[in-house]
Formats: sequence, structure tokens, C-alpha cells
Amino acid sequence: MRRCPLCHSDNTARFYANKKRCLYHCHLCQLVFADANSHLPPSAEQQKYRLANNKQKALARFMLDLVEQCEDGHTPLLGLNFGRTLDSKALRKISKKGHQLNQYDPSLAPWNRSLKQEYDFICCYRVFEHFRFPCKEWDLLKQLLKPGGWIAISTPLLSDLSAFDKWHHKNNLTHVSFYQQATFEFLANKVGFKLLFAANDLILVQKPSGSDITRDQTSVVV
Repeated sequence: MRRCPLCHSDNTARFYANKKRCLYHCHLCQLVFADANSHLPPSAEQQKYRLANNKQKALARFMLDLVEQCEDGHTPLLGLNFGRTLDSKALRKISKKGHQLNQYDPSLAPWNRSLKQEYDFICCYRVFEHFRFPCKEWDLLKQLLKPGGWIAISTPLLSDLSAFDKWHHKNNLTHVSFYQQATFEFLANKVGFKLLFAANDLILVQKPSGSDITRDQTSVVV
């Protein structure tokens, strides 16, 4: 038995194992997560991450679509690209629209001032699966978001537990957290956020305008 790294429940069970690692299933929030003992060393994880950081075209398209959906034609937006870095060409396109995009990546763009502001929108493109402690990141994201703002999450959803053995997404050892629709429903319902599944790998979460979840100015992000 392992404690769930997202909801901290002890109601978990061993779910899947191969020669490289063992994964557990949380019966409360429905997260499937890798045993912490099988996590790659930070140096090996960073090497794999940098080699795989080649999703610029897809990230740029995802980000520009998100900006277009959020803008009202009058008010400049402040957005956060969380967990990845966007190239200068795409950044210029956003800037020309009158908006500002800050970027936070713990290895490539560790600008902690980005984590001391509130944002109209936050982009999380293919990063949720890398979260070793998703509770920590989720708590941070919901505090960074302005009331009425949106978090756009791109991560492949686990739709069939019985087919997990054939799911290629699990084969990347830097992927340690796997989410079902029920997982995001659990998170959204817990804090009263609006939730929309726009596609199998696109989840939109909106913070209600009257939310009292605010940035904790005393918290420290490592």
C-alpha cells in the first residue's frame, strides 16, 4: 500500500508492475501513480526531458489557441506557461496581440517571480504526467489563477484501466502520474471549479469568479 501523492488517501492498491517499476491505483481520486522508489534520479530525468523537449509546434499551436479563446479583444491578458518553455517566435506572436506570457520550467526557466503573480490563464502542456507530487503542483496552480481564469491541461487521459498494459504512454519512465476523467472531477468538485473535457487529452478548468482561493504569499516553491 502506498499513500496517494494527489489526495493523500491510503485507500490504494497495487495495480500494475513490470521489470522497471510498480504502479498503484488510488480508489478515492482514481489516480494511477508510480512507486516513488522507481522514480528516475533527477539527473537522468532531466536528460530524458531535454531530449524530449521537441514539442514546440504543438505547444505553440496549443498556446495560441488558448490565448484566442481567453481574449476579449480589449483587455491585455497575463498568462503563465507552466512546466515548459515556448520559443521566441511564438512569444512574439502573443506579445503582438498585446498580451504577456511568463514562463516557468524548474530546469530551463526557473524564474520564481512567475510564481508570485496571479494569471488570467495557465497553460500546462504535457506536464501533469511528470508531476511526482501532483498535490503540490495542483495547489500552486489553483492559487496562481485569477478568479474567472482558466487552466488548460494537455495530458493523455487513462480511459480504460484494463488496457493499461498496452497503453504506450506508460512506457516513458518520466511519466509517473496518470489521470482519469474521475481524477479531474474529484479535483474540480473539491474546490468548486468548472470542468470541461474538450478532448481526450484536453482538460479545461475555470476558477469561479467569487472564489476565495488566493495566492499564499508566505509559501515557498522549491
